[in-house]
Amino acid sequence: MEERSRLLDVQGLKKYFPIEKGALRRVSGAIKAVDDVNLFIDAGETLGLVGESGCGKTTLGRCVLRAIEPTSGKTFFRMDDGNLLDINTLDKKGMRAIRRSMQMIFQDPYSSLDPRMTVLDIIGEPLSVNGIAHGAELEDRVKELVKVVGLEVKYLKRYPHAFSGGQRQRIGIARALALNPKLVVADEPVSALDVSIKAQILNLLQDLQQQYQLTYLFVSHDLSVIEHISDRVAIMYVGKMAELAETEELFNHPRHPYTEALLSAHPKADPDIKMDRIILSGEVANPANPPSGCYFHPRCRYAKDICKEKAPAWEEVAPQHFAACHFAKELSLRGVG
Repeated sequence: MEERSRLLDVQGLKKYFPIEKGALRRVSGAIKAVDDVNLFIDAGETLGLVGESGCGKTTLGRCVLRAIEPTSGKTFFRMDDGNLLDINTLDKKGMRAIRRSMQMIFQDPYSSLDPRMTVLDIIGEPLSVNGIAHGAELEDRVKELVKVVGLEVKYLKRYPHAFSGGQRQRIGIARALALNPKLVVADEPVSALDVSIKAQILNLLQDLQQQYQLTYLFVSHDLSVIEHISDRVAIMYVGKMAELAETEELFNHPRHPYTEALLSAHPKADPDIKMDRIILSGEVANPANPPSGCYFHPRCRYAKDICKEKAPAWEEVAPQHFAACHFAKELSLRGVG
């Protein structure tokens, strides 16, 4: 495979939310929503981000865009001149220019659209705010975007309540494309849609990726969707990265016990194949008070004493296959094959 240039490189990213108590709002601890995350995305690829609800997927996506400020860490983004720049060091003026290249598609297509604005206003707002187009030029650009996402131009004067869920998500996608971004963070963009519409939106996202040379960070809890759309997959557990590898490699040869458990719930295409689920014991760790050592060890059937005492290092256990497990190179885990 031809080597692609790296567009995004996240190093040691953390986002801690303080826990405040009492009338004086004294800080008594922190919720470790994103805890020392490392990942990278090459230009033109789709990185799928998977994990249970509350594991920090959405927070990570917003930290990457600096929609919320990370507590610490570095987020390198490739600029137009080809250099990687740590965007976490930029002030508001510097970020304003970068935001044109980084956009987001939200989970709920209704709540993410202003009900008092028409389709023309919603899609045209980024163009107007950034001084790119106004008047007739802006309207022409919006008409072009509406056609690209599969809607009709006659809908421009309508409001969000007049559309179905799938149509609203197409409006959200058009808005994200308005500034010709390089990176799009798609936060569960099809989870609120029914199956037939979900397939249409996924196909649309793939077509747009080819047409506009887009790079996706695709957040989802649906392994079927992730397998379909992703070039590589990152598994997240309680704010930390558990595993990252190319999609086929990860689905067939997982190196982390948590990944193995997730894949055991992956539905099989053949209804005659009996699913052998791995049922994890215990509860998901509390990000405000995580266990010592490996966060997953209380639920892991392979855990040993070292797992309770020492946090595993994030390392490359095979070519382009990364995992945070003391026994990643020793365990023979079951994939979907």
